[in-house]
Amino acid sequence: MVAKAQPQRIANFIVKENLTQNGKLAIIAIDSAEQPLENINGTFVFELNGFQQDLSFHDGIAVVKHPLASSTFVFFKHKNQDDSIGKLYYIHKSEQALKPFKISGLLLLFIPASLLFIGYLFKRFLTVLVVLAIVYVYFNYSKGLDLSKIIESIFTAIKGLI
Repeated sequence: MVAKAQPQRIANFIVKENLTQNGKLAIIAIDSAEQPLENINGTFVFELNGFQQDLSFHDGIAVVKHPLASSTFVFFKHKNQDDSIGKLYYIHKSEQALKPFKISGLLLLFIPASLLFIGYLFKRFLTVLVVLAIVYVYFNYSKGLDLSKIIESIFTAIKGLI
């Protein structure tokens, strides 16, 4: 009997805080039912906010090398041979722990579009647009949210629907 080794592939992942709570994030390879894939071992290339990192997976879990200094947006991207996976997270850092919140790319499309539609319907509420611009500028300059990350997250979510 001849056994062939199946190539290891990360088709989906989630982001959690590392178990040691040292300010680092853990990336967990999961299947379609969101169960951890413990057979994933080896080094895989991920992009975090455009910076390429080689992450070493052991039993389906890899720890990001650098700890987070403050709350921020992080766009995680992994390219397989046939497709790529991208997910946008807001990582809230408190004194006790890191709490990652996944942000849907469609949410980034529908919320501003609906607010713009409301602003268009009620021209008196031009302040809504000004507030949105101020919020965007705040997140862009102090929390690392970039227009290119928003657009890439939206396209990744739309591609996931198709």
